[in-house]
Amino acid sequence: MARYSGEVVYLYAYDVAYEMARAPVRELLGQPAGQFSVDPSKHAPRQLFFYKPQIVRLPPVERLGPHGAVRLDRSVKVLQVGAVSITVRVPFAVDRLEDLVPYHDLRFGKDTLNEEIVRLAEDLQKELAPYCIRPAKQLLEAEAYTIFCIQGPLPPPAGQELPASAETWLQEYRRSIAALLTQEAEAVHLSDQEVLESTGRYLSYYDRDLAVVDWDAALLVDQPQYFDETLYILELANLHLAELKAYDRYLDEALDHSYRDLGRSRLRSSREMLRELRVIRVDLARFNDEMSNIGKFFGDWHLARVYECVAGRFHLQDWQKAMDEKLRTLDDLYEMLQSDLNNRWMMILEVTIVVLFVLDIALLFLGKYAGRENGVRNRVIGLVLGALGVARQRGFYG
Repeated sequence: MARYSGEVVYLYAYDVAYEMARAPVRELLGQPAGQFSVDPSKHAPRQLFFYKPQIVRLPPVERLGPHGAVRLDRSVKVLQVGAVSITVRVPFAVDRLEDLVPYHDLRFGKDTLNEEIVRLAEDLQKELAPYCIRPAKQLLEAEAYTIFCIQGPLPPPAGQELPASAETWLQEYRRSIAALLTQEAEAVHLSDQEVLESTGRYLSYYDRDLAVVDWDAALLVDQPQYFDETLYILELANLHLAELKAYDRYLDEALDHSYRDLGRSRLRSSREMLRELRVIRVDLARFNDEMSNIGKFFGDWHLARVYECVAGRFHLQDWQKAMDEKLRTLDDLYEMLQSDLNNRWMMILEVTIVVLFVLDIALLFLGKYAGRENGVRNRVIGLVLGALGVARQRGFYG
């Protein structure tokens, strides 16, 4: 009988569009779409709020894995922020934690799980095209995360009958757990510092459950019926990271485009840049609101702690700060361009006023217009006042 059993859960987050249409997806890849929901299992106040995306459960498929035939359970979640999350569950039964290392890069003969997911994501992007607002130009690499879910209770230590507590088990097998999370086949070669770093962020609620979170993978120990809530928290954090990276690329492109256009002196170019910068500012405000809505956790403080833990591993705050800095740079560019555009309009108006004034004086001294100088003067003055009125209306003067 295998010492450890459970499932490996693979998360793949893709940014497919600026946002999704509000109309619900009825069907995807031939399967009906429903609404995802999860209920916390830990005893806590029940004023709950969880973001509930649409979910489509795909038919399972059979593949030949590292330890024989395996069944792949697949599901897809569609989020309003223009992202999709693909989840694949693969069961396992092994004697040692080291036997799980090959599951990081799961292979089926010549094919790999990653290649299958890319093809699935391309099919999803095509089918979701009618629901996408400003779809992504191309499907970029997924934000992937691997979670090893070990079914509790844990096997008892040698010479004991009672199951080991999760924290005691962690201390005993810390090096093997670190090797599993870092995808190292030989745990003995890991330094003590790396072992402590990889397993340093862990949480436990009861003596039977455990969540160890690292950058590229996580380890969960619990009873099977309680995995889903923690998995969903990790999935949301992974989606948050994918969207932050997508908008970071978006801001980089906007900054590069703005810097290129700064050297142009055409008035039309400045107006176009101002419009683009206004759109970007609105986009980022919408993005922050949507992600804040998705990341709300009320009522279950343990799950909130799990999210804070994985957010720290993913450096979500650092990504957010970097985006805020770039947005401030865009705001500075916006103000500079607005000021430059105002100055250009003022220069044009001032030159126009001077030209009209000189023209008025010239006409006064032309003999052939001696009998009509008052009418010409009045028309010129009217043009000047009209130009000043337009300037005030546009906010360039007065």
